[in-house]
Amino acid sequence: MSDVPAKTQDRLYQDLARNLLEELASGRYPVGARLPAERELAISYAVSRPTVREAIIALEVQGLVEVKVGSGAYVRRLPGKGDLPGFNITAFELTEARLLFEGEAAALAATQATDEELAQIEGLVDAIARENLQADGAERSDREFHLTIARATRNTAIFDAIEHLWDLRSTSPEAALLHEKARTANIKPVVDEHRAVLTALRARDPNAARAAMRAHLAQVIDSLLFATEERAIEDARRTARAKRARYTQATS
Repeated sequence: MSDVPAKTQDRLYQDLARNLLEELASGRYPVGARLPAERELAISYAVSRPTVREAIIALEVQGLVEVKVGSGAYVRRLPGKGDLPGFNITAFELTEARLLFEGEAAALAATQATDEELAQIEGLVDAIARENLQADGAERSDREFHLTIARATRNTAIFDAIEHLWDLRSTSPEAALLHEKARTANIKPVVDEHRAVLTALRARDPNAARAAMRAHLAQVIDSLLFATEERAIEDARRTARAKRARYTQATS
């Protein structure tokens, strides 16, 4: 067996971002040009579509490309000699880490949480539902929900790790950008997923709490994918055009 470590998705997206930067520098895509569609890039470079999205976001953070919803990525400026991709933690990496850490934290909290903490968590689920009705897209109650569960583990190291992961949502440019795209797409915390975690905690069932938290964060990853999914937007546009065409035919 080879001792050479396999490439991770993190490594793949960084390689792709460098390749795209080299193509921009070579003049293959002038300012204003549209980059190949996500699917084309995925096929050309033999990578997944999430890998393509992360690479594009890395270039977008540097101001090299501009992503127009439903249209694609356009060259905003050409890189200079000093331009190198500045890789930070992406939203997908971050949420994957949260899935691992917070799943186990929920399992431990199921055995440690006090009745007072469970009541507080229940109140935060209700607060998430109220915040979802607000236009500013604030997710303060969502953050506090997860941190309260982490605090209920009675393990300071676990709490500090999970708090740091939440801080990275705003301090990592790549993560912050994709979460902003999700908010723009009106993607909000799902109350039922949070309530499922609460139900498992109240039952003092570590396995159910772990499964509920992991299921919730897996859905968060899916939501982030949707937030940058050109195909979903284009499918919706085609459906709308087809409906308009049927209506026109019916009334003509």
